[in-house]
Amino acid sequence: MNPLFANLQAYPFERLNTLLAGAESNPALPMIPLSLGEPKHAAAEFLLDQYANRESLTAALGTYPVTKGVPELRSAIAGFVSRRFGLQGVNPDTEVLPVNGTREALFAFAQVVLDPGKRSVTLMPNPFYQIYEGAAVLGGSTPYYVPCNESNRFSPDFSAIDEALWSQVSLVYLCTPGNPTGRVMSIEELTQLIELSDRHDFVIASDECYSEIWFDEPPVSILSACAAMGRHDFANCVAFNSLSKRSSLPGLRSGYVAGDARLIESFLLYRTYHGSAMPAHNQQLSASAWGDETHVEANRALYRQKFEAVLPILNNHFEVDWPDAGFYLWPRVDHVMRSAQPDEDFTLALLREQAVKVVPGSYLSRTGPDGTNPGYGRIRLALVAPVEECVAAAQRIATFAEAHL
Repeated sequence: MNPLFANLQAYPFERLNTLLAGAESNPALPMIPLSLGEPKHAAAEFLLDQYANRESLTAALGTYPVTKGVPELRSAIAGFVSRRFGLQGVNPDTEVLPVNGTREALFAFAQVVLDPGKRSVTLMPNPFYQIYEGAAVLGGSTPYYVPCNESNRFSPDFSAIDEALWSQVSLVYLCTPGNPTGRVMSIEELTQLIELSDRHDFVIASDECYSEIWFDEPPVSILSACAAMGRHDFANCVAFNSLSKRSSLPGLRSGYVAGDARLIESFLLYRTYHGSAMPAHNQQLSASAWGDETHVEANRALYRQKFEAVLPILNNHFEVDWPDAGFYLWPRVDHVMRSAQPDEDFTLALLREQAVKVVPGSYLSRTGPDGTNPGYGRIRLALVAPVEECVAAAQRIATFAEAHL
């Protein structure tokens, strides 16, 4: 058995299941799950029609899929990336690669970048998407949790890292827009990180899968920052994105990695051996999805409607505001539940009393170098259910808060 497995921690939803095991949800109320960030909006009709086409499905099932992706898909991805982020003609042959959703790609990418024979550090935001930690651990690297606190508007505070540590860094994971904070890093922040990469020679892997759920200004990409610096080769930088959130297609498992052609080439070699080619039918559907913006605009409007309805209800009892992007809220609850583990106790009591399921914030973060856990005393709410359910959940959470304040 690989000894590195001993360093893996329980996944947040495994911990949540353990916490709630044996807890009876209020039987008088229908359960409303706001715990999992799984989009519930209906897929666009034109995509469903295409997926159900028997002729194309038959042809796709009769061939082995291409790991590199068919030219139509690579061109669609390159076109989207170029249009959306204002780039000068991303090369579809060398600078993009389709992947089976960003989760597996973010994990696998670390196995390409990290040198198992070298002592290294992998930086990641804290709180964070837990895949980053697992990828670092199984790549033989030491995770370092960069605090994303309210004091720095939930952006990773790279100024807290000293020069000695930077010299050991091999890989930096970003999440912009952030999960669970909703914070979008500015082009100035991204540029500063790229300059640090130049000095210390580390790779930046930017998880941008929430980039299309925005409310005021569309988020920039790490690739946008590269272009602003005149670095059209995207040296040491790659961006990950998917159709799960953008197009409400979490079951399709389709995304991309784009950026530095040298890194893309190595990642393709890894994936050729790894056997992770996207099914041919999914590639056809993905090309159509990346090429259309109308369904994305409709999707974005639904999320706006939910935030407009939910925030006034919650603001009477919690300090919550619009995220820069994404579909999460990240409120403090330790003023409602005054205990040693307020986010856990809030989650458990909320299920029992109001049949609403959320995630304790401390499950999505780690105790950092400063001895604090930035998720302690917070919960994550995923506004993925229909508008009516989100409103009902907010009303129940408000009622719960009134009963405990």
